[in-house]
Amino acid sequence: MLKFLSIRDFVIVSNLELAFGSGFTALTGETGAGKSILIDALLLALGERGDATMVRSGCERAEITAEFEVSAMPALQGWLNEQALTGDEGVCLMRRVLEAGGRSRGFINGRSATLQQMREVGEQVLNVHGQHAHQTLLQPDAQRDLLDGYASLQADTALVAASYREWQTLKARRISLTQNTQAVAAERELLQFQRRELEALAFNFVDWEELQVEYARLAHAASLLETAAFGLETLSEADTACLAQLNALTTRLRDGMAHDASLGDTLRLLESAQAEMQEAVYSLRHYQQRLEADPRELAVKEQRIQEVMSVSRKYRATPERLPEVAEQIAARLSVLGDEADLAELSKKEEAARQRYQDSAKPLSCARGLAAVKLSTEITEAMQTLAMQGGHFAVALLPLAEGNAHGLEAVEFQVAANPGVPMRNMAKVASGGELSRISLAIQVATSQVACVPTLIFDEVDSGIGGRVAEIVGLLLKQLGRDYQVLCVTHLPQVAATADRQWQVSKAVERGVTLSHIEELSPVRRIEEIARMLGGVTITDTTRKHAAEMLGLEVSCG
Repeated sequence: MLKFLSIRDFVIVSNLELAFGSGFTALTGETGAGKSILIDALLLALGERGDATMVRSGCERAEITAEFEVSAMPALQGWLNEQALTGDEGVCLMRRVLEAGGRSRGFINGRSATLQQMREVGEQVLNVHGQHAHQTLLQPDAQRDLLDGYASLQADTALVAASYREWQTLKARRISLTQNTQAVAAERELLQFQRRELEALAFNFVDWEELQVEYARLAHAASLLETAAFGLETLSEADTACLAQLNALTTRLRDGMAHDASLGDTLRLLESAQAEMQEAVYSLRHYQQRLEADPRELAVKEQRIQEVMSVSRKYRATPERLPEVAEQIAARLSVLGDEADLAELSKKEEAARQRYQDSAKPLSCARGLAAVKLSTEITEAMQTLAMQGGHFAVALLPLAEGNAHGLEAVEFQVAANPGVPMRNMAKVASGGELSRISLAIQVATSQVACVPTLIFDEVDSGIGGRVAEIVGLLLKQLGRDYQVLCVTHLPQVAATADRQWQVSKAVERGVTLSHIEELSPVRRIEEIARMLGGVTITDTTRKHAAEMLGLEVSCG
């Protein structure tokens, strides 16, 4: 629950520190004193959007800090641990800084946090019921969400929504396929032809590189043959061939060694050269013979290159990218192969529809049980709110095929008087009746809330007298199980509170400032008397206020 709130330089608040307790606390004050500022500041600390106009005039920044006791909230503590936002044991400290320039920063337990993270904490620690809640409750989506929240069906509704989306996706694909069957068949036929063509080409990048090298060699075979012939003639076949002259030289050197052994080193070098030169002759002859056999393969290799290049031009890709093109064709065929079979797709659609039905039917049953229970509770509350004989019902209206929210629409219906048929609440209830029905709904749904703190912001607008007293008793009853704060202008409501705070404003040094203080029993009598009697407070009014509070007062 909320333990402490600090507000600095926010709207018309300079510096305010408030300690909160359990039970029911009423917040009262004259119109325009700023009773709702406390709630606005609290919501800002819990991630609501703010702007620079909220910073008190002449100040650099507004700062709001809220401390919550969370020792009895294991789910929230687990979330804080997952987000690395834990602080002191059993405490969650929320802080928001709003600068005059418009920049905003949020902190959870002293660590920087996003607004979304702050809102997630806020949803778990606090519920605010505003004075215009009855307007929201006229919207069908709000009525459905309220029923689902009352019955804790959020997980069920998420499953139904996911199943519905899956079903509708398959349905859309089936319809699209039905409408474009000829186009899909033509595309599939073309892709199959292209796949067969590429498979027949059997392109391989390594083979392609080797083919180009071999083709280049064969394409220049004549020139290479001339080179080989010239080499053989120079080395061994001409009259002045190098090898013949080298042989003659080595013969003479051997003869010369008979007279000078030092010629042996030169002879050995020349003999080595003679052997390598002879190897060169053998190699050139072998090369020449191989070239003479290869030219007939030139046409075959040239044809292969033309085939590859022709297919490459057809697919507007380099030969190196042909494997990638083949993969793209196979991928598209895989998609069309799944969709082209209309019967198979229809089976999948029907299976998805059945999964949707299987998830939506239990949701409908749970909603039916919750609708009966909620209708009974709100009807009972209406009897105490000056609507005797009135009846409230949560109607579940079947939908032909259902939607993302289930197999039925939710509609709040009311009969404000006995014997009157049930009709849509938005069409039959007056403004005052809507306020009272809204309050009954909020009280009923609050009793199943998981949050420890409930705030009611002038939800008693439009009621008075005995009904106002009953409203106060309802809020006091809620205060036994929850921490309840209520901004009210009704003395009957304020008098039932366990404690009462007064909001006032005053002009200090030319600046209007708002203040909040907890009232002592004596001051509380004065405030209730003011709420009862207006400007002039008489002893009779004070006595009446004391009676409402169950206190004694001495009249001077």
